[in-house]
Amino acid sequence: MTVTTSNANGQINITDESIALVAGNAASECYGVISLLGNRVADNFSELFKKNPKSSGVKLITIDNRIQIDLFVILKYGVSMTAVCESLKDSVKYSVENFTGMIVDCVNVNVIGVKV
Repeated sequence: MTVTTSNANGQINITDESIALVAGNAASECYGVISLLGNRVADNFSELFKKNPKSSGVKLITIDNRIQIDLFVILKYGVSMTAVCESLKDSVKYSVENFTGMIVDCVNVNVIGVKV
């Protein structure tokens, strides 16, 4: 599915995969995040063979010109989960809004595990 926006120069179509890639890159650069994973074992297995592993733990829901993002992450042991989750939300929201020019309604962070 694509998200469509218009500006003075014309119409812009952005695919969900490109938005997921931007969100995945922003999430993986945050301190305390070890990796992004799918929420099911079958998703994790299929992600091994994908070309863009950065978008593996990102699920998008687009309604009109609003975007909802779900992140599935593994965090580093010993970090403050609330601080890392708030940083993830802010970073991903800023990156996606800057990239698309659209509104991100919410960013939900699902911590799947903690790794030493």
